[in-house]
Amino acid sequence: MLVSSLVLALAACSGGGASVQPAEKPAEKPAEKPADPPKPAEAKKLVIYTARDKTVVDEIVPKFKEQNPGVEVEVLTMGAQQVLERVRGEKANPQGDFWWGGTQSMFMTAADEDLLAAYKPTFAGTVPAQYKDGKDRWYGEMLLPEVIMYNPQMLKKEDAPKDWDDLLDPKYKGKILIRGVLASGTMRTIYSAMIFRQGAGDPAKGYEWLKKLDVNTKEYTQDPTNLYLKMARQEGSLSLWNLQDIMIQKETKNQPFDFIYPASGAPILVDGVGIIKGSKNEEIAKKFYEFLFEPKLRSELAEKLFQIPTRSDISKDTLPAWLKGIELKPMELDWATMAAKEKEWMDYWDQNIKGKGAK
Repeated sequence: MLVSSLVLALAACSGGGASVQPAEKPAEKPAEKPADPPKPAEAKKLVIYTARDKTVVDEIVPKFKEQNPGVEVEVLTMGAQQVLERVRGEKANPQGDFWWGGTQSMFMTAADEDLLAAYKPTFAGTVPAQYKDGKDRWYGEMLLPEVIMYNPQMLKKEDAPKDWDDLLDPKYKGKILIRGVLASGTMRTIYSAMIFRQGAGDPAKGYEWLKKLDVNTKEYTQDPTNLYLKMARQEGSLSLWNLQDIMIQKETKNQPFDFIYPASGAPILVDGVGIIKGSKNEEIAKKFYEFLFEPKLRSELAEKLFQIPTRSDISKDTLPAWLKGIELKPMELDWATMAAKEKEWMDYWDQNIKGKGAK
């Protein structure tokens, strides 16, 4: 029995073979990294630099936003010359996308300075060659005849100047108000045209003409708003301005304004648009470009805002009666020369003529 006990004890120590090990736990999977929250959709934005009247902006921008929900439109309003200077100053890092409103002279200058992106819109074939850039860097949106503006409460139509040279008559001394020239594409065009018609080769005669106009000028107002205010208050009875804005003020704001279309012809300014080169929102700018030239919108703007479209395919039947009654007699001008000489001429006027004509 003693031997049997020893054998059993030895068997217990040896375990009868391999010892039983505890089962290994399965390896734990590393916790999954939570997925990044979805990025919010990038905001769509369009930054517009414009010389357009607020009435025009308020009519057009809401319509564009309605067709393009989710697009934020920021509009910065300034004189056309100020737009050019801003785009020029931001060339290395453009902050604007679309330039809406300015003379063809300014757009020609901007194109020459490589400030505008080339874009051939779908309506390109409907705009005559003289109203657009040959390399598709800008297109004329509308035509703006520059005319003589007067207050009929102060001056009867028969007593108002009939042509440009009539403005120099001494009887109009102290009756003319002029919107500040250098900041305004409209005024720079009118004044440059007055020099050109006297002989572009030698601007001396044109400078003399502007000096005589300066004699009759009572004041140069800061901006169009001040011009309208002073004209309505009868601080002056005459001005030089574009037909569209005169009609807007007369018909929609009940201002006491009217116009004379100069007998010898008017500078018919091509008011253009273009995409700023380096735009951060170029695709949206293209959409706005196309939207602006839609035939239905052009007809509506002719009726409501007195715009004269450049598109040649718009049916005359859809155009308003006021436009059918105007003969658009253009002044013969070389717009390339005007663009090249404008800065020189206007700098001379500012330094040597403005406010000095009576001396």
